[in-house]
Amino acid sequence: MRTFITEGEGLPKWASPISHAVVVNNICYLSGQLSIGTSGEYIPGTATEEAERAFGNLFCAVRAAGFALGDITFIDIAFADLADLPQVNQVYSQLFIEGRRPARTIYQAAALPYGGRVKIMGVAIRDA
Repeated sequence: MRTFITEGEGLPKWASPISHAVVVNNICYLSGQLSIGTSGEYIPGTATEEAERAFGNLFCAVRAAGFALGDITFIDIAFADLADLPQVNQVYSQLFIEGRRPARTIYQAAALPYGGRVKIMGVAIRDA
């Protein structure tokens, strides 16, 4: 059985026809999140500000799907410019406890939607 998360407390309204998350059994696949406000507008900022907002959106999707933040097992971060990595690493290290941090990939993309600096997606797995 699949559950499609299209809305939830604190989640931004999507301009695109996608789900914030899809839950299959005990796995939650989280769509890429940007620095988007709840009404769907892109909010530009520093790499730190955009990462904080994108992670906030990702965490809202996790909760809306009925998962806990500790269930996040994988994070994928796309950068418009890898020079922003130190700032995003600072945010990441504050959000995830050392020794319990999710696996992660990072890469630089040719471009991100809305001219964003950071896009964050992930996977959460709930213990059966």
